[in-house]
Amino acid sequence: MTDDIFFGSVSELNARLRKKEFSTVELARAFAERLERVGPRYNALALPLTKVALKRAKAVDDDLKHERFRGALQGIPFGAKDLLSVAGQPTSWGAKPYATQVFDHTATVLDKLDKTGSVLIGKLAMVELAGGPGYRMASASLFGPGLNPWDVTRWSGGSSSGSGAAVAAGLVPFALGSETSGSILTPSAYCGITGLRPTYGLVSRHGAMALSWTMDKIGPMCRSVEDCGIVLQAIAGGDSKDPGSAGKSFYYTPQYARKLSELKVGFAPADVERVDPQARPAFEAAMRVIRESGVQLVEAALPDFPYGPVTSTIIACEGASVFEQLITNGKVHELADAKQIEGLKAGLEIPAKDYLRAMRIRSLIQKRFHELFADVDILVAPATYRIATKVTDPLDAAPPGTAAAPSGARGMNGLIPAGNLAGLPALCLPCGFSENMPVALQLVGPAFSENSLLALGREFQNRTGWHKRHPSVD
Repeated sequence: MTDDIFFGSVSELNARLRKKEFSTVELARAFAERLERVGPRYNALALPLTKVALKRAKAVDDDLKHERFRGALQGIPFGAKDLLSVAGQPTSWGAKPYATQVFDHTATVLDKLDKTGSVLIGKLAMVELAGGPGYRMASASLFGPGLNPWDVTRWSGGSSSGSGAAVAAGLVPFALGSETSGSILTPSAYCGITGLRPTYGLVSRHGAMALSWTMDKIGPMCRSVEDCGIVLQAIAGGDSKDPGSAGKSFYYTPQYARKLSELKVGFAPADVERVDPQARPAFEAAMRVIRESGVQLVEAALPDFPYGPVTSTIIACEGASVFEQLITNGKVHELADAKQIEGLKAGLEIPAKDYLRAMRIRSLIQKRFHELFADVDILVAPATYRIATKVTDPLDAAPPGTAAAPSGARGMNGLIPAGNLAGLPALCLPCGFSENMPVALQLVGPAFSENSLLALGREFQNRTGWHKRHPSVD
């Protein structure tokens, strides 16, 4: 097994399986051994599932032998963030108090992927409790700080740290992550992979750890836009077991996507001022590619709201409610990050009026986004304004999706928390390098506009090759 396999796309690997270049068992064993061997190097592995995976792979080979084809994911190994339950296996949520926790049910998304014939080979590390109400250090995890395969002195991003590192290092062809406010986009951007945050409610969260019932989302982290579309089609759909389910399905249909020339894409010149100076050339070149794709570029700016405080209030209140027992029984002090411990405790003290005020402001934000998307179809901005931080640096100096512009213009500042408050889909696209580290764009659209985002993202990747770059992994 060589790099063309370990860094191959879902479609490429599936085609080679059908050609019988190798078996599903051989592919699963190769990835599982690689994940067990290399995963700990990046603190990316939470739980190997090699024995279970090989048994599943053998059944898939039997299907392929009898030409029972189930689609592009059949036979493809993958990893899942360790907040998704697998019946009978530990699900730690990245936190010491839950290290031995075992559920008797499997998350809906994993059941859906199992039906496609894909093969779960391991659970992937995460920041404890998906970040809770905030944490200060990258080491806020039962598994240690997520290390970036491009430079192990830098962070792989949170809270889907293991998912980002594992895909970037070729340990899995794709992974599942989750996002409440940046936890798919940030590790995807830092690790140079393609990540998709779905519309709120499109993907079931049954069997996933709750942090914020009104903001949590599960999505794919992959090598390419096409892979994201394929995986999203498999995991999307209504689920009566998730009260937040939108009851909608998703079909990846690039052949029916709107013509790019019909799309109005909003951007903010002020965003260039916010990008770290060394990263500006990459971002400017990426914007030229967006323009050359044929879309109509128009200037736009986010509505002026306190996105950060509103997001923090909602997550703190809902998170404290979810983890009330952990807080009141004192086991919260077993967590690794002091800021997170204090944040969870403080969440129980927030008055109901403050939570309700935040939710009212949120409804205004959603209304204003609806008005904004009457004039544009997609928003484009840097996914983060800087490269991955050093693992030893505090993370609370400045959120990765925000930065100040010298001119004072708002632009797209705060698009990550804003998009999550409004429940909007977003696509992270690698768009170059700065200081030998990946940088990325994000595309954001109105609810259930995933196919439009994927269409523009696919054209961007057809015109560039950044998503095909990968770090050197021995």
